[in-house]
Amino acid sequence: MKRFSCSCGESVFFENTHCLACDSVLGIDPHCLQMVAFPASDPGVDQIVADDGRRYRHCQNRITYNNCNWLVHSPEPDTYCVSCRLNRTIPNLSTDENLLHWTQLERAKRRLVFSLLDLQLPVQSKVRGWPFGLAFDFIEDKRSNPLVEEEHVNTGHAGGIITINVSEADDVLRAMTRKRMSESYRTLLGHFRHESGHYYFEFLVNGQEHRKQFRALFGDATEDYDAAMIRYYSYGPEPRWESKFISAYAASHPAEDWAETWAHYLHMIDSLETAGDYALGVHFDPAAGFDKHIGEWMRLTIALNNLNRSMGLPDAYPFIINSVVASKLRFIHGLLAPQHAAS
Repeated sequence: MKRFSCSCGESVFFENTHCLACDSVLGIDPHCLQMVAFPASDPGVDQIVADDGRRYRHCQNRITYNNCNWLVHSPEPDTYCVSCRLNRTIPNLSTDENLLHWTQLERAKRRLVFSLLDLQLPVQSKVRGWPFGLAFDFIEDKRSNPLVEEEHVNTGHAGGIITINVSEADDVLRAMTRKRMSESYRTLLGHFRHESGHYYFEFLVNGQEHRKQFRALFGDATEDYDAAMIRYYSYGPEPRWESKFISAYAASHPAEDWAETWAHYLHMIDSLETAGDYALGVHFDPAAGFDKHIGEWMRLTIALNNLNRSMGLPDAYPFIINSVVASKLRFIHGLLAPQHAAS
C-alpha cells in the first residue's frame, strides 16, 4: 500500500476520513488511487469540490453508516463507490456487533479492490449487470447467530460470487478457527485475497500455453475438487508438503494451490510497496523483475519476523518460500507483467 498525505502535507492512512492536522475531509479517488482532501463540510451534500476543481460525492455507505471513505465522481449515476457497489449481500445491521463486523469486512475488501485496481485488473460489479463481474456475499450462519436460517456458510468463490462468513470478522472466533484448523496464519484480508485468486484464474490463465505452464507448476485443475477436499479434511496434506507448497491447504488441490499462491503474491507486492514508501530500506518498483521482488521480500520478511519476536509476538510471515513456491510466484508475476507495465 502506498503512503498517503493530506493536501496540507500531513501523513494520513488508507482508512482515514479526516486529517487530524488541518481537519480536512479525506476520501480515496478509486480512479487515480489517490487521497483527496476537501474543506470540512456536511457529508450528505450532493457535491464536494477538491482543490483542483474535481467534483465528487461521498459513497452512500459513508453518508448512511460512516464506514466507507471512497469517493464517487460526480457525473457517475451510481451512489456507491467502486468497492461498495460490488456488494450483493450484507449482514443484518440492526445490531452493533454486525455493524462492526461489516465495517471490518469492508475495510479488508477495499484493500483488496485497491490492489486489484492498481494492477489494472478488471473490477466490474456483477450486481450492476456485468455477467462475468464480481460480487460479494457477507453471510452469517447458526454457528455464530442461532437466529439466522443458514446452518453452515463456507467462505469461498463460485461463479464470480465471493462469500465470506461474517464470523471471520470476529477476531476471537477467527483465532479459535485458526487454532482448530492448525493454521499458522488466518486473516480477513487473507481470505479476500485468496478468494479473488479463484475469480481471476479464468481471466489470467486463459490460453493454451498458460494452461500448460499452470499444469506443470500446480497440477491438473480438472482433478475432482470435492474428492480432493474430502481427502484433505480426512487425512490432511500429503507428507512433506512444505517442499512444494506455500501452505498445507495449498496441497489440497491445484485450484487451492493457485489461490494460496495468488494471495501470497498480493501480500508480497502490497507489503513491499508499503515498506518502500516508508523508507524501510526496501526499493520497490512495480515494473521490476521478479528476482528483484523476491529478493527484497525475503529480506523484509526476515526483518518483520524478528521485529515481532522482539515484541514477543508470533512471526508476521510464518511461511517458507523455496524454489518450487518461488517458481509459482514467478508464474503469477509473469501473468501480471502487462498490468505492471500499464500501471
